[in-house]
Amino acid sequence: MKHIVEALEAKRAAARAGGGAKRMANQHAKGKLTARERIELLLDDGSFEEFDMFVEHRCADFGMADQKVPGDGVVTGWGTVNGRVVYVFSKDFTVFGGSLSMAHAEKIVKVQEMAIQNGAPVVGIFDAGGARIQEGVQSLAGYADIFMNNILGSGVVPQISVIMGPCAGGDVYSPAMTDFIFMVRDTSYMFVTGPDVVKTVTNETVTAEELGGARVHASKSGVVDGAFENDFETLSEMRRLIDFLPSSNRDKPPVRPSFDDGEREDPSLDTLIPDNPNKPYDMKELLEKVADEGDLFEIGKDFGKNIITAFGRLEGSTVGFVANQPMTLAGVLDIDASRKAARFVRFCDAFNIPIVTFVDVPGFLPGTKQEYGGLIKHGAKLLFAYGEATVPKVTVITRKAYGGAYDVMSSKHLRGDVNYAWPTAEIAVMGAKGAVEIIFRADIGDADKIAARTKEYQDRFANPFVAASLGYLDDVIMPRETRRRLVRSLRALKGKKLENPWKKHDNIPL
Repeated sequence: MKHIVEALEAKRAAARAGGGAKRMANQHAKGKLTARERIELLLDDGSFEEFDMFVEHRCADFGMADQKVPGDGVVTGWGTVNGRVVYVFSKDFTVFGGSLSMAHAEKIVKVQEMAIQNGAPVVGIFDAGGARIQEGVQSLAGYADIFMNNILGSGVVPQISVIMGPCAGGDVYSPAMTDFIFMVRDTSYMFVTGPDVVKTVTNETVTAEELGGARVHASKSGVVDGAFENDFETLSEMRRLIDFLPSSNRDKPPVRPSFDDGEREDPSLDTLIPDNPNKPYDMKELLEKVADEGDLFEIGKDFGKNIITAFGRLEGSTVGFVANQPMTLAGVLDIDASRKAARFVRFCDAFNIPIVTFVDVPGFLPGTKQEYGGLIKHGAKLLFAYGEATVPKVTVITRKAYGGAYDVMSSKHLRGDVNYAWPTAEIAVMGAKGAVEIIFRADIGDADKIAARTKEYQDRFANPFVAASLGYLDDVIMPRETRRRLVRSLRALKGKKLENPWKKHDNIPL
């Protein structure tokens, strides 16, 4: 028996050694952790249960028969994050550059299928060089098997991708279909084709960082939902994100003890809105003063900054906050903001997370760049997302709600459950100046008449009471009582049951 145990331990040691001490040292020299170190940081201490430690590739071509490493470049299994089950796979760059073989893919597919079956999140950690070329079409088949499970698991269990090194070619499409993607600054990059191919095909000279680094994807393309400074911070933040999320679409949002009084009022909110209607204010300040302990996890912080999407809690239960941000482009809706918010709203709806929307929106951003970029369809994404959502939806209009953007931002007309406005709210087709110049075009040359007409329009529409008189608002509330009214509304909506008409699936304007 002793020799059997010794043989087992030797095999385990070989698997844990990955590509060897030298390659692990190289990984550390680049400021990166190894695949196993990352799993240890992500999961609760001692909770990791590994699968398929002894799996090896089956390729015999190009000398591969003599190059086998137990585990085959990916570490897979499950553990817990604050006591809740999470499935994980972590690509090991020290073994064949983390490249994907059929055996490697089968290990990932196994944890994906178990996560879907058992109703638990999946976290994928990427640090790899793409397909294993020696395996040819088998590696491509392996990718497709993974992609299929990304599709089947979408809206069933939360899927999180963490890019902690190279992620190129076929490897990028699995993260692209997951719910959230995060990157590490300076040590990770994502692209379909690398700098060498770009140079050959387009004659552009570009570095990997310029083409697909964390800063590019977090702020320009919007492909990723956030970027962090190093592996330690990234994995710590992933633990925090998982704490906000239900384990599957069969579960309610997690609830944790809160010491923040649900009836708390904040008098400082009464003076948050400037007297000058064109002066910006920081909507994030409002979110922090409303949420439990001011704790928020922002999604897409550096992209589409004119809208905020964030997870927070009210009375200990997760909610999704969506809020126009007047500090950037006056909070106007554009292509980037619409895409970002629509995806967030759909995630919340898929996983039973109530949506709280704060509105201060002067409309959609005009201009040829927006129109040529497809603003009509991108704006319709957000409209569609709010309209189809069946989770509790509570809306607060703080200042401007103009034109079609008023409709889009979780209005009563899109089945908003409870719709409030502050006394500073202005709900109209457009601002007073633009409206007067259209309605009273004949008076444009007369400054006194235009001024009088503008005041008349402001007195008539620059308030929430017309909408309230029509039942489009449920109440006009003082800013200081916003948290209390939100908490009470969500209590009343806990038993909400609403179903959309049967369909195979919808056809959201993509």
